Amino acid sequence: MFDYERYFNQYRDDNKLDLMLSFNMPAGYESANGIFDVESKTVFINADYLKEAPDYKKAFYLFHELRHSSQYLCPNLFSSAIQRSLQYIVMYDGTCYKIVNGKYCECKLEGGEDYFTNIYLGQPYEVDANEYAYEQAKKIYGDSDDLRKLYEFWIPSQPVSGDVYALVYDLIDEKIQMKD
Repeated sequence: MFDYERYFNQYRDDNKLDLMLSFNMPAGYESANGIFDVESKTVFINADYLKEAPDYKKAFYLFHELRHSSQYLCPNLFSSAIQRSLQYIVMYDGTCYKIVNGKYCECKLEGGEDYFTNIYLGQPYEVDANEYAYEQAKKIYGDSDDLRKLYEFWIPSQPVSGDVYALVYDLIDEKIQMKD
C-alpha cells in the first residue's frame, strides 16, 4: 500500500515547504486525481478515487501535485516560462482563468476540445510537474511500460510552442481586461 504521508512529509521537509496534505477533495474536484491549492497551501489527493490504482500511479499523482506546490510557493526556482504560465489555467473546454491579485478571473476562449486539451497538457508548469512525477515514481518503482504509458498519457499529442502560449496568454489578458 502506497504511503502518501511518508513521501509527502519527506518532500515537504526536504524542500522546507509549509504544506498540508488532505484526502478530502474540494467540491467540484471529486473526480480529479489531486490538486494543489495555493491559498490553503494544501495538496489534495483523491485517495478514494485512486484506491484501486497501482502504487506507481498513486506516487505519480502525489509527486505531480507536490511539484505544483514548489512551483507556486518557490517560483524563483523555475524558468521564466513556468513562472509566467503559473498565472494561467486553461481548461479542456476553453474556460480560462488568470490569477490577478490573488483572485481567479475567468474568461472563455473559442476553439475545440482537442486544441485546448493540447494547450492544457503542454503548459510549462504541467510539463514540468509530469516530468518530475515520472522521475520520482521511476526512482521508487523502476521504469515500466505502465509507468511510461501513464506519463505519455499526460503529454500533448501535438507540441505547443512558446509563441502559441504567448498568444493564448495575451488573449486571456485581453479578455479579462475587457471585463474590468
